[in-house]
Amino acid sequence: MPPDVPVEREITRLLHRWKEGDREALASLASLAYEDLHAIAIGYLRREVAGHTLQATGLVNELYLRLAQVRGVQLTNRRHFYTFAAQLMRMILIDHARQTRALKRPGSGVRVPLHEEMAWIDASSDEMLALDVALDQLEALEERKVRVIELRFFLGCTNEETAQLLDVSRATIDRDLEFAKTWLYRRLSAPPPSGG
Repeated sequence: MPPDVPVEREITRLLHRWKEGDREALASLASLAYEDLHAIAIGYLRREVAGHTLQATGLVNELYLRLAQVRGVQLTNRRHFYTFAAQLMRMILIDHARQTRALKRPGSGVRVPLHEEMAWIDASSDEMLALDVALDQLEALEERKVRVIELRFFLGCTNEETAQLLDVSRATIDRDLEFAKTWLYRRLSAPPPSGG
């Protein structure tokens, strides 16, 4: 990329080329965003149980494999790309949690918080799966609040970066985040309904 071309504009250009079917554009996009996404993956996986089988490089590689399979998604700028990347990373981690759950021996889990701001959510497979269901329920009510959670806790963006990516104010992000965390806490802390 020429030094005078801002990264945001280059991402937009590559997304347009990729949408038009240029496979080289995805490779260039992967190269351009790799360092950021790898750092995010390292930060997220640092909170996982020691000996976690999914590594940062593997998480980013899986993200790009899934991006390569995408057809017909309108990713027109940096904001759309990172928001979509957050959704895909969430799906990858949920799929990994499902696989881990299938192999897990009873009593072998170690409790590790998903994020210091949501320490009441265990990053183990069972609670990750419950979080996924709760996020789907919240999305039906308040889609943007789920995007905020994905960008903050799955993609590792700050509140300022999240506000920029979603094109809203920092105050809106702060309110959305508080609402979403409270809503998720209540949903995930509620006793299961009795089957009577």
